Amino acid sequence: MNVKKFTATTVREALRKVREVLGPDAVILSNRSSDGQVEILALASDDMATLTAPDAGSEMAEPLLDLQFAPRPQAESLDMARISQMMTSALAEAKESASLEMGGVMNEIRAMRGMMETQLAEISWDSTQRREPQKTLVLRQMLAAGFSASLARYLIDKLPTGRDGNDSMRWIKTVLSRNLGAMANEDSMLEQGGVFALVGPTGVGKTTSTAKLAARCVMRHGPDNLALITTDAYRIGAHEQLRIYGKILGVMVHAVKDEADLRIALKELRNKHTVLIDTVGVSQRDQMVTAQVAMLAGSGADVKRLLCLNATSTQETLSEVVRAYQGSGLAGCIMTKLDEAASIGNVLDVVIRHKLNLFYISNGQRVPEDMHLADRGYLIDRAFKMKRDIAQSQYSDEELALLMANSSNARNDSTLREVNLG
Repeated sequence: MNVKKFTATTVREALRKVREVLGPDAVILSNRSSDGQVEILALASDDMATLTAPDAGSEMAEPLLDLQFAPRPQAESLDMARISQMMTSALAEAKESASLEMGGVMNEIRAMRGMMETQLAEISWDSTQRREPQKTLVLRQMLAAGFSASLARYLIDKLPTGRDGNDSMRWIKTVLSRNLGAMANEDSMLEQGGVFALVGPTGVGKTTSTAKLAARCVMRHGPDNLALITTDAYRIGAHEQLRIYGKILGVMVHAVKDEADLRIALKELRNKHTVLIDTVGVSQRDQMVTAQVAMLAGSGADVKRLLCLNATSTQETLSEVVRAYQGSGLAGCIMTKLDEAASIGNVLDVVIRHKLNLFYISNGQRVPEDMHLADRGYLIDRAFKMKRDIAQSQYSDEELALLMANSSNARNDSTLREVNLG
């Protein structure tokens, strides 16, 4: 038996020596640590095969080997596997620790970069205020009208130089008007007809807007060519409210509760020139929005959705609403509660950003008088005239610099990349 001893400072180094001398199939007989050194006893695989093979010339050879040598290589092989597993586990932990540490470093670098960009943008805006004071005038007016700081920053960066305050404002209004999508006239919609569903969160005025639109259809084609459908089975009296409007107009109102009912109703009403659907109000954060869109899409008809946008809502809320209700089948939007809004730059900003087609504006409860076609020039002018209270709409120069610094990433805003500057 040719047993060899190997010593080294680490297990890895000792095992390397074993492999170099006895080959990768060597059998480890024992291993221990002594005085900071690792000591391994190993046997070549050929020697082990000779020791464990039966000896025809000696009846005692096999039992003696079984008792003295056979169990030990098996146990030490298990020790070898355990050592390998421990080394693998330690290596994985080291990699994970290094990855976490690197992630922390990268987060710190990003934070420092953000701070530096903000400070540089603030310095840049301070310089712009001194060199081109008309841009500060434009900024103040856009913010007072309710437009976002990012849209204001984007347009001010593109504002041609050498213009005075009044000329700069004319340029801004022209660009805003050019990018505000609006239905030029309603003849194409009313003459073409089809199936339209008014959608949006609770309380935005869908039922009233449905009644106003129904009245316009009746005046154009008569009550026999119009049908009304309500899917609102949740609110008490919701169906009754639309039924009253339908009775006044001489139009039958059909109530449906699910996709199957809607499919049957639309099939029965396929000969109607126009069908208007008043849907149940669903919060933009509710999963029912997806179910509602799926119900309209699976109705078997080409349902065009009109999103009702409440002009009194904040810009952040309106953006959430649009993102939730966007998708295939969204034909455009209706601006509601214009008469209740302190400013409308917020809703116009969202319409411009998301490239929506504004069909109508609603500014009261009267049916059908308080619904009008969206006039782009009028809406932009009104936005700048409907300024908030002067104390709330004015910013100090330091506040403007900070506001512009925080909106310095406007040039990378995907919703602003397609703004037509003319």
